[in-house]
Amino acid sequence: MIEINEVSKIFTGRGAPFTALDNVSVTIRENEFFTLLGPSGCGKTTLLRVIAGFIDPTKGTVTLDGQDLVSLPPYKRPVNTVFQSYALFPHMTVAQNIAFGLEMLDKPRAEVKKTVDEMLALVRMTEMADRKTSEISGGQQQRVALARALAPRPKVLLLDEPLSALDFKLRKDMQLELKRLQSETGITFVFVTHDQEEALTMSDRIAVMNAGKIRQIGGPRDIYDHPAERFVADFIGDTNFLDVELLSIAGEQATVRLPSGAEAQVRAPGEGVAPGPVTLAVRPEHASLSGGAGAVLPGTLANVVYFGTDTHYHVDLDGGGRFVLRQQNQPDQAQTRTVGDRVEVTLAPGVGQVLRD
Repeated sequence: MIEINEVSKIFTGRGAPFTALDNVSVTIRENEFFTLLGPSGCGKTTLLRVIAGFIDPTKGTVTLDGQDLVSLPPYKRPVNTVFQSYALFPHMTVAQNIAFGLEMLDKPRAEVKKTVDEMLALVRMTEMADRKTSEISGGQQQRVALARALAPRPKVLLLDEPLSALDFKLRKDMQLELKRLQSETGITFVFVTHDQEEALTMSDRIAVMNAGKIRQIGGPRDIYDHPAERFVADFIGDTNFLDVELLSIAGEQATVRLPSGAEAQVRAPGEGVAPGPVTLAVRPEHASLSGGAGAVLPGTLANVVYFGTDTHYHVDLDGGGRFVLRQQNQPDQAQTRTVGDRVEVTLAPGVGQVLRD
């Protein structure tokens, strides 16, 4: 649906030039929920605005369904945008807000009414059609903004952190609502967020950005379980980093020597690494203290933290460094380990990801 090829954006002003996008290339598929994820200032909103036409790229091309977008003004692009501030008209009703864009496009009155009714049903707001948007809740306003953006049936819907102003529970509900809307409409969604959990919950694919570059693209499970770079592993979720020696590599499979001297079979990026000192990333829930088959890291239990759903075990490894494990709790499970116990961290075969940097 969208082809972004070698796009850069350099802002110039009184100070030194600032590179917001640095030679970014990405393909976004039709009927996909695609998320741009990264910290503040990484370039994700700039890229969204380039697609929308609010910012012209310094270089590069953007096409939508084969059509060049860079030469088109925003109002001629088959895209709509939902911003952080919903920009609803407070003096208008819910139905009038949804109808506004269609009326500006000179759609027939019967078509406008039919589309508004369909959008109200889609976002489950039919009973509030005649309420003013100043008289409804934040979550309901969010739904109206979505309905208004979806009403002209754009090929692509751009969403710039639209859930950031909502409270925690409402944000969770709206995450599921957004995914449902995308699935039911079949419209390509391009979603911007700095919230890792939000991205993992909703996305078909995620592009992790930092310093104007895309560091990794993949499905939520691939991004979480197999981060290719240290930034990705560190930004998404909790991670243990181990200094290991890469002994051999074959495709995406590798053998490493752990600090304890034990050897482990782990995953590696398909390219960008060579035998020698490397960093191994291991998620806290991917290791255990239960023993069994696998490589072993001996150490001393330094802390035990109970979180209700799970317990975190902090282990000071022999030779230096700390490893944190996370194990799910079971009903009436007894706590058998205490601070100061000698323990062994076990890594099952295939657990762990060698990083490029």
